[in-house]
Amino acid sequence: MSGFFVVIVLLLLFIIVVQIAKASEYVAILKGEKKTQEQNNRLHATLMLVFLIVGLIGLYVCHELLKDKLLPVAASVQGVAIDHMMTVTLVITGIVFFITQILLFVFAYKYRGREGHQASYYHENSKIEFFWTAIPALTMTILVAIGLKHWFTITSAAPPNAMVVEVTGKQFNWMFRYPGKDGVLGKKDYRLIDEGKFNPLGQVWSDPYNHDDVVSSELHLVVGRPVKLEIGSRDVIHDVGLPYFRLKMDAVPGVPTTLWFTPKYTTAQMAKMTGDPNFVYKLVCDQLCGAGHYSMVANIVVETQQEFDQWLASQKSQYQLAKEGGAIPSDSTRMAMLPVSSKKPEVSLK
Repeated sequence: MSGFFVVIVLLLLFIIVVQIAKASEYVAILKGEKKTQEQNNRLHATLMLVFLIVGLIGLYVCHELLKDKLLPVAASVQGVAIDHMMTVTLVITGIVFFITQILLFVFAYKYRGREGHQASYYHENSKIEFFWTAIPALTMTILVAIGLKHWFTITSAAPPNAMVVEVTGKQFNWMFRYPGKDGVLGKKDYRLIDEGKFNPLGQVWSDPYNHDDVVSSELHLVVGRPVKLEIGSRDVIHDVGLPYFRLKMDAVPGVPTTLWFTPKYTTAQMAKMTGDPNFVYKLVCDQLCGAGHYSMVANIVVETQQEFDQWLASQKSQYQLAKEGGAIPSDSTRMAMLPVSSKKPEVSLK
Protein backbone atom coordinates (compact mmCIF):
# COMPACT_ATOMS: atom_id res chain seq x y z
CA MET A 1 0.00 0.00 0.00
CA SER A 2 2.85 2.37 0.86
CA GLY A 3 4.44 1.67 -2.53
CA PHE A 4 1.23 2.62 -4.32
CA PHE A 5 1.07 5.84 -2.30
CA VAL A 6 4.65 6.73 -3.30
CA VAL A 7 3.80 6.20 -6.99
CA ILE A 8 0.76 8.50 -6.71
CA VAL A 9 2.86 11.21 -5.01
CA LEU A 10 5.56 11.00 -7.68
CA LEU A 11 2.95 11.20 -10.43
CA LEU A 12 1.40 14.31 -8.87
CA LEU A 13 4.83 15.92 -8.51
CA PHE A 14 5.55 15.23 -12.19
CA ILE A 15 2.25 16.86 -13.22
CA ILE A 16 3.02 19.89 -11.04
CA VAL A 17 6.51 20.30 -12.58
CA VAL A 18 5.06 20.09 -16.12
CA GLN A 19 2.42 22.69 -15.33
CA ILE A 20 5.00 25.03 -13.79
CA ALA A 21 7.19 24.69 -16.88
CA LYS A 22 4.27 25.52 -19.16
CA ALA A 23 3.32 28.51 -17.02
CA SER A 24 6.91 29.79 -17.12
CA GLU A 25 6.97 29.48 -20.90
CA TYR A 26 3.71 31.43 -21.26
CA VAL A 27 4.95 34.15 -18.89
CA ALA A 28 8.18 34.50 -20.83
CA ILE A 29 6.26 34.93 -24.09
CA LEU A 30 3.92 37.48 -22.54
CA LYS A 31 6.89 39.46 -21.25
CA GLY A 32 8.36 39.56 -24.75
CA GLU A 33 11.38 37.41 -23.98
CA LYS A 34 11.60 35.93 -27.47
CA LYS A 35 15.15 37.20 -27.75
CA THR A 36 16.17 35.09 -24.76
CA GLN A 37 14.56 32.05 -26.34
CA GLU A 38 16.45 32.63 -29.59
CA GLN A 39 19.72 32.92 -27.65
CA ASN A 40 18.97 29.64 -25.92
CA ASN A 41 18.25 28.00 -29.27
CA ARG A 42 21.59 29.25 -30.63
CA LEU A 43 23.42 28.01 -27.53
CA HIS A 44 21.85 24.55 -27.70
CA ALA A 45 22.54 24.28 -31.43
CA THR A 46 26.19 25.22 -30.88
CA LEU A 47 26.47 22.65 -28.10
CA MET A 48 25.16 20.03 -30.53
CA LEU A 49 28.07 20.79 -32.88
CA VAL A 50 30.50 20.66 -29.97
CA PHE A 51 29.06 17.30 -28.91
CA LEU A 52 29.49 16.01 -32.48
CA ILE A 53 33.15 17.03 -32.65
CA VAL A 54 33.97 15.76 -29.15
CA GLY A 55 32.16 12.49 -29.88
CA LEU A 56 34.12 11.87 -33.10
CA ILE A 57 37.39 12.62 -31.32
CA GLY A 58 36.33 10.24 -28.54
CA LEU A 59 35.71 7.47 -31.07
CA TYR A 60 39.18 7.93 -32.51
CA VAL A 61 40.85 7.98 -29.08
CA CYS A 62 39.00 4.83 -27.96
CA HIS A 63 40.04 3.07 -31.17
CA GLU A 64 43.70 3.96 -30.66
CA LEU A 65 43.66 2.90 -27.01
CA LEU A 66 41.90 -0.42 -27.54
CA LYS A 67 43.08 -1.62 -30.96
CA ASP A 68 46.03 -3.55 -29.46
CA LYS A 69 43.84 -5.14 -26.79
CA LEU A 70 41.55 -6.95 -29.19
CA LEU A 71 41.91 -10.63 -30.05
CA PRO A 72 44.89 -11.59 -32.23
CA VAL A 73 44.47 -12.74 -35.82
CA ALA A 74 41.94 -15.49 -36.41
CA ALA A 75 43.43 -18.90 -35.61
CA SER A 76 41.25 -20.90 -38.00
CA VAL A 77 40.69 -20.93 -41.75
CA GLN A 78 36.99 -20.27 -41.25
CA GLY A 79 37.77 -17.53 -38.73
CA VAL A 80 39.67 -15.56 -41.38
CA ALA A 81 36.58 -15.55 -43.60
CA ILE A 82 34.39 -14.51 -40.67
CA ASP A 83 36.79 -11.67 -39.82
CA HIS A 84 36.51 -10.47 -43.42
CA MET A 85 32.70 -10.60 -43.16
CA MET A 86 32.85 -8.53 -39.98
CA THR A 87 35.13 -5.98 -41.67
CA VAL A 88 32.70 -5.58 -44.58
CA THR A 89 29.80 -5.20 -42.13
CA LEU A 90 31.64 -2.60 -40.04
CA VAL A 91 32.64 -0.60 -43.12
CA ILE A 92 29.07 -0.47 -44.44
CA THR A 93 27.45 0.29 -41.09
CA GLY A 94 30.29 2.69 -40.22
CA ILE A 95 29.70 4.76 -43.34
CA VAL A 96 25.97 4.91 -42.58
CA PHE A 97 26.69 5.81 -38.95
CA PHE A 98 28.98 8.73 -39.75
CA ILE A 99 26.73 10.13 -42.49
CA THR A 100 23.55 9.97 -40.41
CA GLN A 101 25.10 11.24 -37.17
CA ILE A 102 26.90 14.15 -38.82
CA LEU A 103 23.71 15.16 -40.66
CA LEU A 104 21.71 14.82 -37.44
CA PHE A 105 23.87 17.27 -35.47
CA VAL A 106 24.51 19.64 -38.39
CA PHE A 107 20.78 19.85 -39.12
CA ALA A 108 20.10 20.50 -35.44
CA TYR A 109 22.41 23.52 -35.70
CA LYS A 110 21.38 24.77 -39.12
CA TYR A 111 17.62 24.47 -38.64
CA ARG A 112 17.37 25.71 -35.08
CA GLY A 113 14.44 27.89 -34.10
CA ARG A 114 15.02 31.47 -35.35
CA GLU A 115 12.89 34.55 -35.75
CA GLY A 116 11.37 34.75 -39.23
CA HIS A 117 12.09 31.12 -40.13
CA GLN A 118 9.38 28.53 -40.41
CA ALA A 119 9.83 24.78 -40.85
CA SER A 120 8.57 23.21 -44.06
CA TYR A 121 6.27 20.21 -43.89
CA TYR A 122 6.20 17.38 -46.41
CA HIS A 123 3.12 15.20 -46.26
CA GLU A 124 4.85 12.46 -48.25
CA ASN A 125 7.65 11.89 -50.71
CA SER A 126 7.42 8.54 -52.47
CA LYS A 127 10.91 8.69 -53.98
CA ILE A 128 12.65 9.40 -50.69
CA GLU A 129 10.60 6.77 -48.87
CA PHE A 130 11.44 4.22 -51.56
CA PHE A 131 15.17 4.84 -51.39
CA TRP A 132 15.48 4.93 -47.60
CA THR A 133 13.52 1.66 -47.42
CA ALA A 134 14.90 -0.21 -50.42
CA ILE A 135 18.60 0.57 -49.95
CA PRO A 136 18.80 -0.55 -46.26
CA ALA A 137 16.66 -3.62 -47.05
CA LEU A 138 18.92 -4.61 -49.95
CA THR A 139 22.06 -4.00 -47.89
CA MET A 140 20.76 -6.07 -44.98
CA THR A 141 19.76 -8.87 -47.34
CA ILE A 142 23.28 -9.02 -48.75
CA LEU A 143 24.87 -9.02 -45.28
CA VAL A 144 22.50 -11.75 -44.07
CA ALA A 145 23.23 -13.85 -47.17
CA ILE A 146 26.99 -13.57 -46.50
CA GLY A 147 26.44 -14.59 -42.88
CA LEU A 148 24.29 -17.58 -43.86
CA LYS A 149 26.96 -18.71 -46.29
CA HIS A 150 29.55 -18.90 -43.50
CA TRP A 151 27.03 -20.49 -41.12
CA PHE A 152 26.17 -23.25 -43.61
CA THR A 153 29.90 -23.83 -44.18
CA ILE A 154 30.81 -24.49 -40.54
CA THR A 155 27.66 -26.54 -39.84
CA SER A 156 27.79 -28.65 -43.01
CA ALA A 157 29.38 -32.08 -43.28
CA ALA A 158 33.04 -32.05 -42.27
CA PRO A 159 35.74 -33.17 -44.73
CA PRO A 160 36.47 -36.94 -44.80
CA ASN A 161 39.87 -36.48 -43.12
CA ALA A 162 38.45 -34.51 -40.20
CA MET A 163 39.15 -35.73 -36.70
CA VAL A 164 36.15 -36.04 -34.39
CA VAL A 165 35.96 -34.77 -30.82
CA GLU A 166 32.89 -34.93 -28.63
CA VAL A 167 32.37 -31.85 -26.43
CA THR A 168 30.06 -32.10 -23.42
CA GLY A 169 29.26 -29.20 -21.12
CA LYS A 170 28.04 -29.46 -17.56
CA GLN A 171 27.87 -27.08 -14.64
CA PHE A 172 30.60 -25.88 -14.59
CA ASN A 173 33.25 -27.53 -16.77
CA TRP A 174 33.83 -29.13 -20.15
CA MET A 175 34.59 -32.76 -21.05
CA PHE A 176 36.17 -33.89 -24.32
CA ARG A 177 36.00 -37.44 -25.69
CA TYR A 178 38.34 -38.73 -28.40
CA PRO A 179 37.95 -41.99 -30.33
CA GLY A 180 40.86 -44.40 -29.99
CA LYS A 181 42.57 -46.44 -32.70
CA ASP A 182 39.24 -47.64 -34.07
CA GLY A 183 38.34 -44.01 -34.92
CA VAL A 184 34.76 -44.47 -33.67
CA LEU A 185 33.11 -43.02 -30.58
CA GLY A 186 31.22 -45.59 -28.53
CA LYS A 187 27.53 -45.43 -27.64
CA LYS A 188 26.22 -43.43 -24.68
CA ASP A 189 23.16 -43.60 -22.44
CA TYR A 190 22.42 -40.70 -20.10
CA ARG A 191 20.95 -43.17 -17.57
CA LEU A 192 24.44 -44.62 -17.07
CA ILE A 193 26.04 -41.31 -16.05
CA ASP A 194 27.77 -41.86 -12.72
CA GLU A 195 30.92 -39.95 -11.87
CA GLY A 196 31.42 -42.12 -8.79
CA LYS A 197 31.80 -45.08 -11.15
CA PHE A 198 34.16 -43.27 -13.56
CA ASN A 199 31.44 -42.79 -16.14
CA PRO A 200 30.77 -39.02 -16.41
CA LEU A 201 29.40 -39.30 -19.95
CA GLY A 202 27.23 -42.40 -19.62
CA GLN A 203 29.32 -44.60 -21.90
CA VAL A 204 27.93 -48.07 -22.60
CA TRP A 205 30.75 -50.37 -21.56
CA SER A 206 29.30 -53.33 -23.45
CA ASP A 207 29.99 -51.44 -26.67
CA PRO A 208 33.55 -52.37 -27.74
CA TYR A 209 33.98 -49.01 -29.47
CA ASN A 210 33.97 -47.43 -26.01
CA HIS A 211 36.96 -49.42 -24.76
CA ASP A 212 39.57 -47.11 -26.30
CA ASP A 213 37.75 -43.75 -26.04
CA VAL A 214 39.74 -41.15 -24.09
CA VAL A 215 38.02 -38.48 -21.95
CA SER A 216 39.96 -35.31 -21.13
CA SER A 217 39.39 -31.89 -19.58
CA GLU A 218 41.60 -30.33 -22.29
CA LEU A 219 40.80 -29.97 -25.98
CA HIS A 220 43.69 -31.15 -28.17
CA LEU A 221 43.60 -30.27 -31.89
CA VAL A 222 45.92 -30.84 -34.83
CA VAL A 223 47.13 -27.83 -36.78
CA GLY A 224 46.05 -27.82 -40.42
CA ARG A 225 43.63 -30.72 -39.92
CA PRO A 226 39.84 -30.19 -39.90
CA VAL A 227 38.11 -31.08 -36.65
CA LYS A 228 34.44 -31.84 -36.17
CA LEU A 229 33.01 -31.05 -32.75
CA GLU A 230 29.99 -33.09 -31.68
CA ILE A 231 28.48 -30.88 -29.00
CA GLY A 232 26.06 -31.69 -26.20
CA SER A 233 25.14 -30.80 -22.62
CA ARG A 234 24.56 -32.84 -19.49
CA ASP A 235 22.27 -30.38 -17.71
CA VAL A 236 21.38 -26.86 -18.91
CA ILE A 237 22.06 -24.94 -22.12
CA HIS A 238 25.72 -24.00 -22.50
CA ASP A 239 27.58 -22.53 -25.46
CA VAL A 240 30.92 -23.58 -26.93
CA GLY A 241 32.70 -20.25 -27.39
CA LEU A 242 35.90 -20.30 -29.45
CA PRO A 243 36.94 -16.63 -29.58
CA TYR A 244 40.38 -17.22 -31.08
CA PHE A 245 38.82 -19.29 -33.87
CA ARG A 246 35.87 -16.83 -34.25
CA LEU A 247 33.27 -19.56 -33.76
CA LYS A 248 30.58 -20.58 -31.30
CA MET A 249 27.80 -23.14 -31.03
CA ASP A 250 25.09 -23.88 -28.46
CA ALA A 251 25.33 -27.02 -26.32
CA VAL A 252 21.73 -28.12 -25.77
CA PRO A 253 20.60 -31.03 -23.56
CA GLY A 254 19.21 -33.84 -25.71
CA VAL A 255 19.83 -32.00 -29.00
CA PRO A 256 23.32 -32.69 -30.42
CA THR A 257 24.87 -29.88 -32.47
CA THR A 258 27.96 -29.94 -34.67
CA LEU A 259 30.62 -27.55 -35.82
CA TRP A 260 33.82 -27.98 -37.81
CA PHE A 261 36.86 -25.83 -38.53
CA THR A 262 40.55 -26.05 -39.38
CA PRO A 263 43.13 -24.62 -36.92
CA LYS A 264 45.80 -22.46 -38.60
CA TYR A 265 48.41 -21.97 -35.89
CA THR A 266 49.77 -24.15 -33.11
CA THR A 267 49.76 -22.85 -29.57
CA ALA A 268 53.53 -22.28 -29.82
CA GLN A 269 53.16 -20.30 -33.06
CA MET A 270 50.43 -18.11 -31.57
CA ALA A 271 52.58 -17.48 -28.49
CA LYS A 272 55.30 -16.08 -30.77
CA MET A 273 52.83 -14.04 -32.83
CA THR A 274 51.30 -12.44 -29.72
CA GLY A 275 54.59 -12.05 -27.87
CA ASP A 276 53.06 -13.89 -24.90
CA PRO A 277 55.10 -16.96 -23.90
CA ASN A 278 52.23 -18.12 -21.67
CA PHE A 279 49.59 -17.88 -24.38
CA VAL A 280 46.85 -20.54 -24.23
CA TYR A 281 43.81 -20.94 -26.47
CA LYS A 282 40.57 -20.90 -24.48
CA LEU A 283 37.15 -22.49 -24.83
CA VAL A 284 34.57 -20.53 -22.84
CA CYS A 285 30.86 -20.83 -22.15
CA ASP A 286 29.06 -18.03 -23.99
CA GLN A 287 25.65 -18.79 -22.45
CA LEU A 288 24.82 -17.75 -18.89
CA CYS A 289 24.38 -21.13 -17.21
CA GLY A 290 24.40 -20.54 -13.48
CA ALA A 291 26.39 -19.16 -10.55
CA GLY A 292 29.66 -20.74 -11.73
CA HIS A 293 29.31 -19.63 -15.35
CA TYR A 294 32.41 -17.40 -15.10
CA SER A 295 34.62 -20.39 -14.29
CA MET A 296 33.49 -22.60 -17.16
CA VAL A 297 36.70 -22.33 -19.17
CA ALA A 298 38.84 -25.05 -20.75
CA ASN A 299 42.30 -24.93 -22.30
CA ILE A 300 42.82 -25.77 -25.98
CA VAL A 301 46.13 -27.18 -27.22
CA VAL A 302 46.81 -26.93 -30.95
CA GLU A 303 49.78 -29.11 -31.90
CA THR A 304 51.29 -31.14 -34.72
CA GLN A 305 49.90 -34.55 -35.68
CA GLN A 306 52.91 -36.28 -34.12
CA GLU A 307 52.50 -34.41 -30.84
CA PHE A 308 48.79 -35.22 -30.79
CA ASP A 309 49.42 -38.91 -31.42
CA GLN A 310 51.97 -39.02 -28.60
CA TRP A 311 49.56 -37.28 -26.23
CA LEU A 312 46.66 -39.60 -27.12
CA ALA A 313 48.87 -42.69 -26.73
CA SER A 314 49.86 -41.52 -23.23
CA GLN A 315 46.24 -41.29 -22.07
CA LYS A 316 44.27 -44.08 -20.43
CA SER A 317 40.86 -44.79 -21.88
CA GLN A 318 37.85 -44.09 -19.68
CA TYR A 319 37.01 -47.79 -19.84
CA GLN A 320 40.43 -48.64 -18.44
CA LEU A 321 40.07 -46.04 -15.67
CA ALA A 322 36.67 -47.45 -14.73
CA LYS A 323 38.09 -50.96 -14.72
CA GLU A 324 41.03 -49.97 -12.53
CA GLY A 325 38.66 -48.14 -10.18
CA GLY A 326 36.54 -51.25 -9.71
CA ALA A 327 33.51 -49.85 -11.52
CA ILE A 328 33.83 -52.60 -14.16
CA PRO A 329 34.50 -56.13 -12.86
CA SER A 330 37.58 -57.83 -14.31
CA ASP A 331 37.24 -61.04 -16.31
CA SER A 332 38.30 -63.19 -13.36
CA THR A 333 35.86 -61.40 -11.05
CA ARG A 334 33.01 -61.88 -13.50
CA MET A 335 33.84 -65.60 -13.76
CA ALA A 336 33.83 -65.94 -9.98
CA MET A 337 30.40 -64.29 -9.84
CA LEU A 338 28.89 -66.77 -12.33
CA PRO A 339 26.89 -69.78 -11.04
CA VAL A 340 28.81 -73.04 -10.87
CA SER A 341 26.75 -74.56 -13.67
CA SER A 342 27.67 -71.74 -16.06
CA LYS A 343 31.41 -71.97 -15.49
CA LYS A 344 33.47 -73.70 -18.16
CA PRO A 345 34.70 -77.12 -17.00
CA GLU A 346 38.42 -77.50 -16.57
CA VAL A 347 40.06 -79.78 -19.13
CA SER A 348 42.46 -82.42 -17.77
CA LEU A 349 45.44 -83.43 -19.87
CA LYS A 350 45.97 -86.73 -18.01
